[in-house]
Amino acid sequence: MLSTRAQGRRLLEPLQQAWSDDDIGAAPARRGQRERGPESRQAALARVIESVLRLQAGPGDAFPSERELSTALNVSRSTLRAATEGLVTRGVLERVPGLGTFVPRRQTAPKVSLSSFSEDMRRRGLHPSSRVLRFESTAATGWLAREMGLEVGAPVVYLQRLLLADGEPMAVDENYLPAARLPGLESERAPASLYAFLRERYGVTLEWGEDQVEAIPASLVQSRLLGVGEGAPLLQLVRHAYAGEHLMNYSACFYRADRYRLSVPLTR
Repeated sequence: MLSTRAQGRRLLEPLQQAWSDDDIGAAPARRGQRERGPESRQAALARVIESVLRLQAGPGDAFPSERELSTALNVSRSTLRAATEGLVTRGVLERVPGLGTFVPRRQTAPKVSLSSFSEDMRRRGLHPSSRVLRFESTAATGWLAREMGLEVGAPVVYLQRLLLADGEPMAVDENYLPAARLPGLESERAPASLYAFLRERYGVTLEWGEDQVEAIPASLVQSRLLGVGEGAPLLQLVRHAYAGEHLMNYSACFYRADRYRLSVPLTR
């Protein structure tokens, strides 16, 4: 059996990689400079740690020591301590006097991460990229207004992208965003990473949502974009994503079934 310290070191590499991939983590901290932006360095660090724990740690796993982790992430121990204290308060981590910090053994229910395509692909060891197909203003028709909780004719911004993994087509992604809650969005440059753009430009973090998955045949247009035959099986993932009580993104993503597998944790 590995020692507690050795167990904690297992998480050093994924935590270091996730922090370096994060926009805030990649930016060097400057002493004495006041933080500006929608998310503080402490909050971003807590978000990254929680994401890695959810994906790569199990109940009872040891958490790295403060000294080792602050060195690996190149953050001050005070920033790291504040981030982990918040996670302890929320029950994401627990401290055991004399032993260290651990992932709690008791978990009430599994949580499926509300992650972006980029985050999902990096977790699978693939390099994400995208090509914007359409980015334009439009009006919510009857079905769309109903799905988004808007008045018919309300302004929305439509973003359609071809999503790629390791340079190969993975999915066609269609997004509708409420223009009234994102002023000036239609004048912005089409974002490469939608979730990161909403967080950095508008201070909007998508916190929760609901996915509906269905198998469908590829249309002619989808088949040409994805490089599959017309009628080939696709996984359609329809998502309602919220920031607080407000729906901020209604999307439909059409994945190649021969390249994408959906895994859902279960418990009883």
